Amino acid sequence: MPRPPRNAYQGGFFHAGTRGNSRCRVFLDATDFNVFLMLLDRSERKYNWRVYSWCLMTTHYHLVTATPDGGLSQGVCELNGSFARWSNSRHEREDHLFGKRFGSTEILTNEQLKEACRYVVLNPVRAGMCEDPADWRWSSYRACAGFEPPQPFLALDPMLDLVTSFFGKSRSGRHAAYRDFVDAALTYGAVPVPGTGTEV
Repeated sequence: MPRPPRNAYQGGFFHAGTRGNSRCRVFLDATDFNVFLMLLDRSERKYNWRVYSWCLMTTHYHLVTATPDGGLSQGVCELNGSFARWSNSRHEREDHLFGKRFGSTEILTNEQLKEACRYVVLNPVRAGMCEDPADWRWSSYRACAGFEPPQPFLALDPMLDLVTSFFGKSRSGRHAAYRDFVDAALTYGAVPVPGTGTEV
């Protein structure tokens, strides 16, 4: 039976990600993480994505991205394939690096968008890999919180403007608003995010 087509249309927003084959480790060291980010930057530029939030775990990754021109499936397939070929060559493996085809969930409202972005950067905390999202190098949290320069592919201004409108703060307080927004999920606990297939 053929797979159903994805609803990855122009102008949409999506929470996408891929797991390692049989939940194997995808990223073994800093070089793996950095090469993946370089390839993500290439896909973002080629397919004109707007990456609002991202996090690389050890066995999988998450992206929250807008697709003004479409191209979600093509971009993610190219990203995964390029990284898998490079990784297998570097680590002398022959098996599939990623398991099932990538997952994606459509985001329909600003509320869903904010919550999906927060969910993504809290993954390392919820997985017990760190106590504070600022301690995890491989996500968009540190850039959005104002602790380091943003990655070239990160849609920093749209992300901060989205959160600033939620807190009603001025543009000068956007980094603080973002930190408050993420901290609120840790303070008040996990709640379902309607329509995103996630919890925050």
